[in-house]
Amino acid sequence: MSISEAVPVSNGALWTGRALSAIVVLFMIFDGVIKLPPLSIVTETMVELGWPADPNIARLIGIIGLVSTVLYALPRTSVLGAILLTAYMGGAISTHVRIGNPLFSHTLFGVYLGVILWGGLYLRDAKVRALIPLTR
Repeated sequence: MSISEAVPVSNGALWTGRALSAIVVLFMIFDGVIKLPPLSIVTETMVELGWPADPNIARLIGIIGLVSTVLYALPRTSVLGAILLTAYMGGAISTHVRIGNPLFSHTLFGVYLGVILWGGLYLRDAKVRALIPLTR
């Protein structure tokens, strides 16, 4: 099967994909917006994670997350956004690994979010389903 061939999906699966993607988008908007001022909890947490308490670094991280999220939310650029958000989550995961945070609650949170974002994209985008055929 070529990538250009659409892999059909039920209406229920399409809406499930949209809902999963919306969860990721809403979470990432919240995550990015709180980094823009940045709120004191953001700079305090950054120090706990081994980052400097520099508001400009927090803003930069927030902007990167928000731009990646916008790209993910737009159908034409959703795959690029998913790739960028996956990289963003990788940075978060490595930060938590480095300081020894709990595995299932903190360290793997980025993995959980990544699975949700790619699952949502898989269900709502026929080209992604054609690229990654999970069934025959």
